Amino acid sequence: MYGDFKYDKDFTHFQYTNPLALKGGTFKQASIGSFDSLNPFIVKGSAGVGISMIYDSLLKQSSDEPFSGYGLIALSVKVADDFSSVSFKINPKARFHDGKKIKASDVKFSFELLINKGAPHFRSYYAGVKEVIVDNPLQVTFYFKEKGNRELPLIIGQVPIFPEHFWKDKDFSKTDLAIPLGSGAYKIKSFKAGKRITYQRVNDYWAENLPVNKGMNNFDKMIFDYYRDDAVAFEAFKSGAFDYRLESSAKRWATGYKGNLFDSGSIITDEVSDQTPQGMQGFWFNLRKDKFKDKNVREAMSLLFDFEWANKTLFYGAYTRINSFYSGSELATHSVISEAEKKVLLPYRAQLSDAVFEPFVLPVTKGDGNIRIQMRQAVKLFEQAGYQLKDSKMQDENGKQFSFEFLLYSKDFERVVHPFRRNLQRIGIKTSIRLVDVSQFVNRLNNFDFDLVSLRKGQSISPGNEQLSFWGCDSVMDVDTSNWAGLCSPVVEKLVRQLIMADSREVLVNTTKALDRVLLNEFMVIPQWYLPAYRIAYWNRYSQPKIAPIYELGLSTWWSTEMEVQQ
Repeated sequence: MYGDFKYDKDFTHFQYTNPLALKGGTFKQASIGSFDSLNPFIVKGSAGVGISMIYDSLLKQSSDEPFSGYGLIALSVKVADDFSSVSFKINPKARFHDGKKIKASDVKFSFELLINKGAPHFRSYYAGVKEVIVDNPLQVTFYFKEKGNRELPLIIGQVPIFPEHFWKDKDFSKTDLAIPLGSGAYKIKSFKAGKRITYQRVNDYWAENLPVNKGMNNFDKMIFDYYRDDAVAFEAFKSGAFDYRLESSAKRWATGYKGNLFDSGSIITDEVSDQTPQGMQGFWFNLRKDKFKDKNVREAMSLLFDFEWANKTLFYGAYTRINSFYSGSELATHSVISEAEKKVLLPYRAQLSDAVFEPFVLPVTKGDGNIRIQMRQAVKLFEQAGYQLKDSKMQDENGKQFSFEFLLYSKDFERVVHPFRRNLQRIGIKTSIRLVDVSQFVNRLNNFDFDLVSLRKGQSISPGNEQLSFWGCDSVMDVDTSNWAGLCSPVVEKLVRQLIMADSREVLVNTTKALDRVLLNEFMVIPQWYLPAYRIAYWNRYSQPKIAPIYELGLSTWWSTEMEVQQ
């Protein structure tokens, strides 16, 4: 996107892969919940995990650069000097799993299928495309509405390519379990709806020896078993039911990974550095609800989440408080505004509160459960919003008590919510918890049927067009929107568009920091915590390259050591 490539045109493999890794074996993982669809590109249904493995795209992004794409289906790429268009020449060797050639018309078809039949966020994500022209059977050109958008050629390169001959007589928007046709390293071998999905490595995969794939996709089978409960899945992992686990619970990581299996080395545990932006994990308000429209209310409630107590009592001191929508990266703003951020924000000075230009600091407690100072501040903010604490109830002008519901899909998270609820109750706020399964949770989220939800919004090291779907006004009422809170701010939209059109990495970083500062002062989310590492555990029968990718965990580069023994 900016500057030069890490790899030259004659590179043989990515540095974080082992080109001599042996092929073979099986890799089993677990997923929580269920699935009733094999199409992850539409709103309806819950798609089986891992489906993206069956599809190839024009370009493949390296995992040790901020944003660089290398040829996969595309043999070559030509970007206009003013970034007004991009042309892709198709590799004549590219094939779908049925042996038919991938053509330029399949690329055009795939793009238009996502725009017209895919989930609504695709329309906003690719909104900068004006026209797609098939120049010849092996070349396609995308023309853009504006000049100067450096990201668009790269994100067009990420479009999954679908076979037109397979989909032209089918309804792409329909939820079903028909096995789709792809062109990637894996294809679906079998599945049991809601319980298991098995992928088989394609033996004659057309792109296996391309530099972007060398040393990758090493397992013959990739199996995902579904469990309703994460605690049950953990016990199944220890029994050998599956091979690898990414742990999300600090308590379980501190107390559960003990015993003979771990002491003997049968199961290996590790904390792997995660250098990607951690994004924002927190309690997200639904700003579409009248009760949350006043920023004073949202700020007041955020004062009552005692992170220090939770971290010490519940999480064994494992976490750091999130204080940015791009936490853990150079994109995150600091408490004191920089001169570069001021320069970005000054054109909008009249539309922004003074607080945006002042130090942003989240409340810090002693961690002893005493938050009287924060409670007094919260009550004052509620009073400014027109509420009154009367008869131990926070009441509006009509005497109605302020109340809301936490929507959760994990029972484990109740232990985090209950102490927060107690603090809210102390200033007269009534709360309840609704625990649902994953599919119900997603359905209610998609249809805006929630008050507060706990979710993590990840971020790219190179933010761009996706930010419009995260924060744009047009996405507020889209089903399946990524704008969970329902934020609509003209200043935010303008900052996002500036970010998208940034002509250097420095401008991108400073604009993102300025955007971050504005987003933080919207108080649309109560920040929780993050850990800049992956907590992983796996049975001792797998190897991985000596050099790890910077911006992902890199499971696709692992291989089975049992194959080495057999050889």
